[in-house]
Amino acid sequence: MVGGMDPHLLRTYVTVARLASFSEAARELGYTQSAVSQHIAALEQDLGAPLLTRRPVAPTAAGERLLEHAGPLLLRLDAARADILRMAAAPQHGLTLVTTATALGPAVLGALPPAGVTLRVLTRAEIPAAVATGTADLGLVDGLAAPSDPLRLPDVAPLTARGVAEEPVSVLLPAGHPLAGRPGLRLGDLRDARWLDAPDAGLPLAQLRAATAGGGAFRPALRYEGTDVRTLTTLTAAGHGLALLPRSAATAVPGTAAVPLTAPRLVHRTELLHGGSPGGAAAEVVRRLANGR
Repeated sequence: MVGGMDPHLLRTYVTVARLASFSEAARELGYTQSAVSQHIAALEQDLGAPLLTRRPVAPTAAGERLLEHAGPLLLRLDAARADILRMAAAPQHGLTLVTTATALGPAVLGALPPAGVTLRVLTRAEIPAAVATGTADLGLVDGLAAPSDPLRLPDVAPLTARGVAEEPVSVLLPAGHPLAGRPGLRLGDLRDARWLDAPDAGLPLAQLRAATAGGGAFRPALRYEGTDVRTLTTLTAAGHGLALLPRSAATAVPGTAAVPLTAPRLVHRTELLHGGSPGGAAAEVVRRLANGR
């Protein structure tokens, strides 16, 4: 690390800043409060700047800047450790797969082993980190993209991303909506509609804004902070806002109409993430998806 910064000291600092307490940080890390204070003092001496005010415990301006760097630095260290452990470990028979709520399509489901799978639904932001640090063997992320274009993923570690599925997207509207009978809809014409902001259950509004040349409002009428697609579609059916979903998730939802998105030309893309060279059940899933079966 730059300047010989000790990662143990950096982890202590991040924990104190997050909990706003030396004593709570000591309890979480398994240190004495005196040791935590010594770690912070040593880091401040190394960097030549105060990082925390003491009463109340809060980051200084320099401390805030360090926090911006600390997350990616510590994640990279965890990812490096996990990568080496993966190489040294014997292949595991089980498989831990993390996925977004809308990424589990037929191709992936058909490639999973009949037993030994642990499946966890996470947010889009959490999945690359889970794979990089070895918390999961494989990850599935999804989003809007031009046909055959890769997704833009955060650079958390050297991960391999493979496209495994693409399908059309639909605008989900209440059944009685004036546009429900249309054969297709242009995204640009819906900038000022009432939208649901459900970044981890549907396709995020930020991706809708990025997909239209002029940006646009896409203002949320209601925000849903969860990963359950059924909750999202129920909110749409009740008239709380529109949602953009992969066609398979938007079709035949009671009380709604799914209208194809005709412009811009976008697809719902799913990518499989893994680190290094997967072994055991994970390697078999990667092989099946790579071969299209």
